[in-house]
Amino acid sequence: MLRTGLKGKSAIQIAQQLIVEHNNLASLATKSLQTLTKTTGIKNDKAATLLAAFEISRRILQQKKWPDYNKITSPEEIAQIFIPILKDEQKEKFIVVCLNSANRIIKYEVISVGTLNSSVVHPREVFSVAIENLSASILLIHNHPSGSIEPSKEDIAITKKLVESGIILGIPVFDHLIIGENKYLSFIEKGLI
Repeated sequence: MLRTGLKGKSAIQIAQQLIVEHNNLASLATKSLQTLTKTTGIKNDKAATLLAAFEISRRILQQKKWPDYNKITSPEEIAQIFIPILKDEQKEKFIVVCLNSANRIIKYEVISVGTLNSSVVHPREVFSVAIENLSASILLIHNHPSGSIEPSKEDIAITKKLVESGIILGIPVFDHLIIGENKYLSFIEKGLI
């Protein structure tokens, strides 16, 4: 990836220096273009090449992580993935699912855990996960330990706030699902967003 070295340093020596300066390869892969160019021998072209290679690797790893769920096209597919994960939970969990531009799952993260009806989230929590993972869009998922899939007034209000925030940030909300036991409710299908 580095192609060439400098006078007195080979490309391998520069690579070693980068890894040492940034603790390890995983840490190095999360750095910005500006941070990488602070290393002697790494200018914009090399830094951009490194970042592109890291991004390709990240996407390959994510595709391997989600082999059965290449592309999300319906609320039913989402439910099939998350019902087994959430159906026996005794606490309410709120999950943000990050999607790339091809509607493939990049990552999902639990951002709130609470007792019955207390899993409240704020746009900054939801969209910081989305921005950090370079999401093209997001899915919102939470469970109702009671088994009911009917949305509360708070569920609807929070979802509308998140949809509005997504529009402003350019990261649309693909859907919001409530999961209760083996059932689900899609806000899109119900016309709630």
